Amino acid sequence: MNPKIHHLVTSLALATFVSAEPSTAPDRHDFFYAGEAKTQDMYVVGKGQVLWSYHNPGSRGEISDAVRLSNGRILFAHQYGVTLIDSQTKDNKVLWHHDAPAGCEIHTASPIGTERVVFLQNGPEPKCVVMNITTGQVEREFPLEVGNPKSTHGQFRHAELTTAGTLLVAHMDHGKVSEYDDHGKELWTAKFPGPWAASRLANGNTLVTGTKLVRELNPAGETVWELTTADLPDQGIRSFQIATRLANGNTLVNNWVNSWSETIDPETAPAQALEITPDKKVAWVLRWWKGPNALGPSTTLQLPDSPRIQNFRFGEFH
Repeated sequence: MNPKIHHLVTSLALATFVSAEPSTAPDRHDFFYAGEAKTQDMYVVGKGQVLWSYHNPGSRGEISDAVRLSNGRILFAHQYGVTLIDSQTKDNKVLWHHDAPAGCEIHTASPIGTERVVFLQNGPEPKCVVMNITTGQVEREFPLEVGNPKSTHGQFRHAELTTAGTLLVAHMDHGKVSEYDDHGKELWTAKFPGPWAASRLANGNTLVTGTKLVRELNPAGETVWELTTADLPDQGIRSFQIATRLANGNTLVNNWVNSWSETIDPETAPAQALEITPDKKVAWVLRWWKGPNALGPSTTLQLPDSPRIQNFRFGEFH
């Protein structure tokens, strides 16, 4: 064979082989990152480099939910409270803070416009709360049904506003996902085993995650796509928490590692996030356990075009 042709064939074969492997390039996505861990840590990553970080080593409570807005403000729920900071200031100035009442927990919060926040309060009387962050006043609250009112920690982890001005709530200990209006009327519901998070997709379907399962449900509650740990046998999946549908049709899902019950060895720790194609191939893997800015356990990985950064309304609140 002509040496030039042989070189071309070899190169094409190599390119085909390499493209079949999942990418591990840290600059594949720019993202905001936070996770449930023993300390409160958050990061902004751009072009494969940490551009901003937040560390609170003396913190109490895990970061279960966080959203970075386009103006650089970051709202995060950290079990015993919810806080809004300005990441554009040198000291990450606290703009607003609310403590969870004794015996209660707050694991999820979303901004409504620029003056309000909606959050779920776990506890003996679980509820949804709309609070004005400029006045500190509660402007609306309604009760939420749970599986066990005495088990505060296991009731809720994530809720998310939709473009229709409703709230999707993952009833973790109640085995369902429900959509509510701003008065607490249940508009839609579907059964799901131990849901951790849910988001409404542009096609009207709902993407739901549980510990070992990601499922896309249509409005009738029927499964149209599903990802399980069996589909990822070599990825060391511990616990899915939040999944995001990307513009290219792939699904980005985090893989949380419990640092309270497992010793995390940076050399052998599993992926923190994976990008999965519709046919369940791994397109990208994030492993960033080493170095001074090791990202740590993963709960949320928000891309710059995330719908959560929009100033959603919640019924009459906007």
